[in-house]
Amino acid sequence: MLLSDRILFLDGEAMVLDKPAGLPVDAPRDGSLSLENHLDSLRFGFKRWPLAVHRLDRDTSGCLLLARNPKAHGRFTRAFENRAVEKQYLAILDGVIEADSGTIDLPLSKTSTAEEGWRMISDPKGKPSVSHWEKLAVVEGRSLLRFRPETGRTHQLRVHALEGLGFPLVGDPVYGRGGTRTRTLLHAERLVVKRDVKPPIIAEAPFPDAFVALGFAAPEGAAPTRG
Repeated sequence: MLLSDRILFLDGEAMVLDKPAGLPVDAPRDGSLSLENHLDSLRFGFKRWPLAVHRLDRDTSGCLLLARNPKAHGRFTRAFENRAVEKQYLAILDGVIEADSGTIDLPLSKTSTAEEGWRMISDPKGKPSVSHWEKLAVVEGRSLLRFRPETGRTHQLRVHALEGLGFPLVGDPVYGRGGTRTRTLLHAERLVVKRDVKPPIIAEAPFPDAFVALGFAAPEGAAPTRG
C-alpha cells in the first residue's frame, strides 16, 4: 500500500499519516528506507515536502503529524512542547494487569553501556514523564491498554509499561522479550491538535492487524481495521 493511501487528515497546512510499522521516521544509519524516501509522493500539489513534527519509533504504527509549510511546523512543534496535543495509544502488554486504570509518574533519563547500547530508565532526577492508562481487554495472558501520555519522552510508554506496570510490551526487543513473530505492539491510535483559527486537527488510525492476530478486537469507539 502506498503511503499516499494512508492519509488520515489533510488540509493546507497539516497532514496526518497512518505510519506503518517497520518504517522509521528518520533515515537509519544502515541506509534502509525511511519516511524521507516517501515524502515526494506526499506533496499533493505542493512544491515543498511535508516535514514530520514529532517522532514515532520504527515499530510503532499510527498517527504521525506532518506540517506542509515551515510556519505550521513551528506552531505544531510548540504545541507538542507545551503539551497542547491530545495523544492516545493502544498497546498490548505481555501479562495481565490487575487494576483497571491508573497513572504512571516516572521521570526518565537515558543510559548507555558499551555492551547493551542505550536505553531509557526511570530516574528520580530524570525528565518528568506522566502516562494515564486504562485496561480494555485481556486475551490469553496479555492485556490491551489505552495510554494517554501527558509528556512525550523517548520510549516513554515502553518504559512505563515495564517499570510502572510490571510487564513489557509484546515484541519489545529492548525492554521485553523481543521475538521474531511480531513487532513491538504499540499503536498511535488518535491525535488531536488544537489551532487558533482553523478547526482542530483530529485523526484516528485503524486498529492494527497485528493486534487482531493475537485475538484482540477493536475497542468500542476505535477506528476499525483496514480490512
